[in-house]
Amino acid sequence: MNQITSGFFDGTPPDGNSSAVRTRIMAMIAGNCLGPGGRLPPERELSETLGVGRRTVRRALEALEAEGLIWRRQGKGTFAGQAPDPTGVLAAEITGDTGLEDIMEARLCIEPTLAGMCARNALPADIERLRHLAQRVHEAADQDSIDLWDGALHRLIARIAGNRPLMTAVALIDEIRGSDRWRDRRCRPGSHLTPALTDAQHHDIINAIETGQPQLAEAAMRKHLLTLAASLEHHAEASEAVPVGETR
Repeated sequence: MNQITSGFFDGTPPDGNSSAVRTRIMAMIAGNCLGPGGRLPPERELSETLGVGRRTVRRALEALEAEGLIWRRQGKGTFAGQAPDPTGVLAAEITGDTGLEDIMEARLCIEPTLAGMCARNALPADIERLRHLAQRVHEAADQDSIDLWDGALHRLIARIAGNRPLMTAVALIDEIRGSDRWRDRRCRPGSHLTPALTDAQHHDIINAIETGQPQLAEAAMRKHLLTLAASLEHHAEASEAVPVGETR
């Protein structure tokens, strides 16, 4: 039996990490563990196979659909829209040797450039999808959902930019950020920007993309990532300053 599909759980599975479920569904797509025409299993079957609740599966599928990686046909099912980048194995190999500064440096090197390229390529339908994802980030009620939709937004910007090597680099970084080690670090209290600031910066990026201003889009993305990096660094330093046995 395929390793991905061997984890059957009886009863009602618990809710889980939507980002991790998204990665496992992408692995199913990459491994061609699909039905005729690239059809994915129904939500109930995915829930049982992956050992998580249907709500978690549904959120992961919604994110994949918003990114254009899957599509749905009423009465027919859910189908793979395109194959994912095969970066999961490489990401797993280098995760343990990758520090926070490495991740943020890589993002600062790549994502502002992609935002500028996105500003050159984006169509009105792309802008609508970007705004939809930004709204989902803003409306998310828990950190798992925020990470899921924020990742979907940044990946869509990369996809609209259309540079395949850079898209693969983003996928690799995203795989590392989605690991349990990095998720635990990112989900510590105080390690994220406020919802209002995140929303404002996301819309600054999208507005620059919509108006076709590459330099402005690059600057907006760089500002967003630098603000995030400063927040993560500040929280990391504060955590390290707490004496052993004490908490904040």
